[in-house]
Amino acid sequence: MVFSTPVFLFVFLPAVLALYYLMPRKLKPCILLLSSLAFYFWGERAYTGLMVFSILVNYISGLVIAALKSRGKPGGAKAALIISVVINLGMLIFFKYWDFFAQSLQGIGLGVLPVLGIHLPIGISFYTFQTMSYTIDVYRADVPVQKNPVSFGAYVTMFPQLIAGPIVRYKDVAGQLDCRGVGWERFASGVFRFTVGMAKKLLLANALGRIWAGFRDVPTTELSVAGAWLGVLAFSLQIYFDFSGYSDMAIGLGRMLGFEFLENFRYPYAADSITDFWRRWHISLSNWFRDYLYIPLGGNRCSKPRWLMNLLIVWMATGMWHGASWNYLTWGLYFFVLLMLEKFLLKKVLDRAPAWTRHLYTVILLVIGWTIFGIEDFGHLGKYLGVMFGAGAKAFSDGAFRYALRSGAAVLVVGVFAALPIAKHLNDKLPEKARLPVNAILLVLGLAACTASMVSGTYNPFLYFRF
Repeated sequence: MVFSTPVFLFVFLPAVLALYYLMPRKLKPCILLLSSLAFYFWGERAYTGLMVFSILVNYISGLVIAALKSRGKPGGAKAALIISVVINLGMLIFFKYWDFFAQSLQGIGLGVLPVLGIHLPIGISFYTFQTMSYTIDVYRADVPVQKNPVSFGAYVTMFPQLIAGPIVRYKDVAGQLDCRGVGWERFASGVFRFTVGMAKKLLLANALGRIWAGFRDVPTTELSVAGAWLGVLAFSLQIYFDFSGYSDMAIGLGRMLGFEFLENFRYPYAADSITDFWRRWHISLSNWFRDYLYIPLGGNRCSKPRWLMNLLIVWMATGMWHGASWNYLTWGLYFFVLLMLEKFLLKKVLDRAPAWTRHLYTVILLVIGWTIFGIEDFGHLGKYLGVMFGAGAKAFSDGAFRYALRSGAAVLVVGVFAALPIAKHLNDKLPEKARLPVNAILLVLGLAACTASMVSGTYNPFLYFRF
């Protein structure tokens, strides 16, 4: 995809920013909409029309809902909301899950649905959730209806976060769509944040991904215990730097355009429990499911069995949101079980345990979880997990493990360092006069290293493009 290519960095982005700043304020939403559509068309020609259809459906739905509510017809407004939600979910289910359901039914001998070989539109999970949040919030009267179709289209298609989030809810940027400003300080902050995200992806995630591929793609009979753990540890860091890197780039680009997006990650690997981890990881998705699924289902204001069912539904939806495969559903259920164990059995034990014990417990369970997430084939997944715990392993350690450890030591150490808030604490302790030049040097070095990586390396798409 275009987000990490030299053409995007040196041609598309400067051209869009220059045009955006040169145009008068009234034309800025139009520039943002057209550039975002061009950005999406660049990487996903076939389904640009689908996005335009989604914009029109939800724009019209918002107008209809607001008009019916203002006329004292809440039943009609609710019907309009239901229709829009059905259309949104219908598109998502068809393009993302049709073939999954068809293949699953065929696997049990029920060939009632044809396998269509549907190509998943990039970013459909993100922009569908965004448009749904808009119509629901208009119905709830949490936000005023957006009457300007260009401003609404710019919100849906906003290219900084269009493809892999964070999920920007309309009410979080409604006030910024028509009135925002960018000073030099905010713009510089955006450039720095964008560069940090790009470095996470190009310099860390891609290198860590090569380590993971070296263990994931070999027969489990050739794996050692240490190699299996090293591979999935690399994947645990890869997916963090890949996804948080995209979020950083989106937040940085948003600042350059005058928008302030909410944070999507808060050093999740510094968590000391699974509950704490999910307060820090993919925050925009967790908040979306909380506000638009968990609370409408009744939240915790109901009987305990109903509350547990609500949580189970949310975690099944969280797993399936990530992909049309049984391993993602299993991954969601895995975390549901862990969170329930912490809630009812482990909380007091964890509260009394030393900090290092809580962190070690959390990291081990997360690494196992990412193993489930990273291997779609259940047969291979079962064998890989078995090797991690000594079943069917070639040995505890072998040459492949030692070679990967030696060759990847630097990126693994830097990855662990960067995944924790150590650098942030060091930066915060710098004197105010030293912070600016240090960050400027880091910015130049980061841009140079990322440029060299883009020019000389092979293209590796963001992992979350396929979700």
